Amino acid sequence: MNIRQYMRGPLTVFGLAVAVIAGVLDQASKLYLLFVYDLAANPTKLGPFFDFVLTRNTGISYGLFASEGAAGQWLLLSFKGVAVVLLWVWLSKAESRLTALALGLIIGGALGNAIDRLAYGWVVDFVFFHVSGANWRFNWYVFNLADVAIVAGVIGLLYESVIGEHAAKAP
Repeated sequence: MNIRQYMRGPLTVFGLAVAVIAGVLDQASKLYLLFVYDLAANPTKLGPFFDFVLTRNTGISYGLFASEGAAGQWLLLSFKGVAVVLLWVWLSKAESRLTALALGLIIGGALGNAIDRLAYGWVVDFVFFHVSGANWRFNWYVFNLADVAIVAGVIGLLYESVIGEHAAKAP
């Protein structure tokens, strides 16, 4: 396998730059909240809808397939590694800036969460969204900037495939 074939073109470089930026911002926010702010000791209410709380996510999205053991963590890391490689191959064939941006965000988010899994054995989640009324409360999952990047990337890909200029147009 020649890695240079997956580094060709300005869109690939752009997408990889987006991935690096997304991953760095994600890791910087987590390192700050863990080791400078000490979020574990200082959960913070940011307003009526958002709190910063530390959650150790041993699973994948929304805590699914949580695994405390090393074998489960390595399985999740392996799955993520394969996904990143396939997304990189897709990125190398991207034909639009939006596709490259979206794939870069997904790759960067996946790498940001993979770094957590390697470093801690779990993913650092910290943004808690909630809404409540007089007799009800809705709690969303706790997430991080990597998750935001992944969701934004998926939205970009959906937009590109359904509405964008490269979408399949009905006759």
